[in-house]
Amino acid sequence: MNQRQDLSALDSAAPWDAVVVGGGITGAGILLEAARRGLRVLLLEQKDFAWGTSSRSSKMVHGGLRYIAQGDVRLTRHSLQERERLLTELPEMVLRLPYLFPIRKGKFPGRWPMSFILSVYDLLAGISDKRWVPRQDLLKAYPLLQSSDLLGAMRYTDALTDDARLVLRVLQEACLEGGQARSYTEVLAITPTAEGSVLSLQDALSGAKLEIRAKQVFNATGMWADRLSGTGPRVRQQRGTHLFVAAERAPVQDCLTLMHPEDGRPVFVFPWRGQTCIGTTDLDHRQDIQDEPHCSSAEIDYLLNAVNGALPGLGLARADIMSTMAGVRPIIASGKGLKPSKERRDHLVWQSPGVISVSGGKLTTFRQIALDALKAAGLIDAASHKRAHRAHRDRAQRCFNHAVAEPPGMSHPLAPLAQGEALLDQARWALQHEMVTHLDDLMLRRLRLGNLLPDAGEDLLPQLKALCQAQLGWDDAAWAGECARYLQIIARSYRAEAAA
Repeated sequence: MNQRQDLSALDSAAPWDAVVVGGGITGAGILLEAARRGLRVLLLEQKDFAWGTSSRSSKMVHGGLRYIAQGDVRLTRHSLQERERLLTELPEMVLRLPYLFPIRKGKFPGRWPMSFILSVYDLLAGISDKRWVPRQDLLKAYPLLQSSDLLGAMRYTDALTDDARLVLRVLQEACLEGGQARSYTEVLAITPTAEGSVLSLQDALSGAKLEIRAKQVFNATGMWADRLSGTGPRVRQQRGTHLFVAAERAPVQDCLTLMHPEDGRPVFVFPWRGQTCIGTTDLDHRQDIQDEPHCSSAEIDYLLNAVNGALPGLGLARADIMSTMAGVRPIIASGKGLKPSKERRDHLVWQSPGVISVSGGKLTTFRQIALDALKAAGLIDAASHKRAHRAHRDRAQRCFNHAVAEPPGMSHPLAPLAQGEALLDQARWALQHEMVTHLDDLMLRRLRLGNLLPDAGEDLLPQLKALCQAQLGWDDAAWAGECARYLQIIARSYRAEAAA
């Protein structure tokens, strides 16, 4: 992707074969699948790549056990097939991780129902990974678990990733296939024409405007999808919050699944990038979607209550929270008045004149969502669509065919944050190859320093100053402005004390 060019570089007499609006995992997937088919395709993102949901998820590449319980075997099967594909194709970025589901006397689900569900889960994935962990072994590994009614745990595996870096990896692959991507470029309007559509664009930095033409437009803007779809509202915005604490305060080697005592929802406690992540909540999001989302005080209490209830000796408090992370899921609304956690998680593709809209879905199934969008646009036929959907074991139809030589450990979900020269190497790579535009792009979505250091990486800013100035051309005034912007974002949206 390299660095961002002037808006005028997009001007062309010829229309684009396709323009994708939205730079999260769904848009990145569409860009890749369109580019690999030889289309002249452009992706436009109004903020930074993965700024929204795709950098604020639970970091899991998984099938979704609850989808089986809800009877959605098809979604589970597709998700597990894609999980196995990603584990094979991106071993440095997607890692298989043990999950432990404690089983308690008289509590749902019991050992045998859970064993049956996990047998189906493994069967759909084509693996055999589940086993029973006896009570004594579980308490040896996690002695702080509440033990009075504990019988043991079911162990199975799913996968973990760095979601923002997965988006960037898909975008890099798409650009190596001939696609183009540009951040901080807002699509103000889409006007259908006889030949396709005219898109009115504005550069978010300079204010410059431009019109381009496209034969096909994909609206992959997630929680913003209703604004460009040209149809009635389809998306229900639901917020999920995670907490990050130091690994020594909540040491885990597996992903612990804790059933919340208030509502029976699962809360996960898992290792991530050298620290421990706790999440997530599920409630309707009422904040302005143009603003950086932030969690509520009630969400923090909810997550701490789940952990301290299941691990009573831990005694986690607000003072232990290094950062919070709130993200908004674009759920396809059922219109049935369901609780947020009861809504289905599958995606929807729908059409209006000049626009194919797609929203909902999961991080794991981005490739299959992209194929469905291309089929709806008539860019692949039914036979090709079916072959591609069944190709999860066909190495001739890999998703990732190019090598991207980023620094070691930069995208590994369990690698601790780099330090010293290794950190500077990672920062240099991101500045040169990942279209960093603002300091928060680098700190929150490229390097994750803002999420995983107690001071949000503020002490490291002097070390990064020379690199940022050399690569991005910032003078001292611009650097000061970027630091102020970044620290304001942290204070407003990533600090536990900012929660209202």
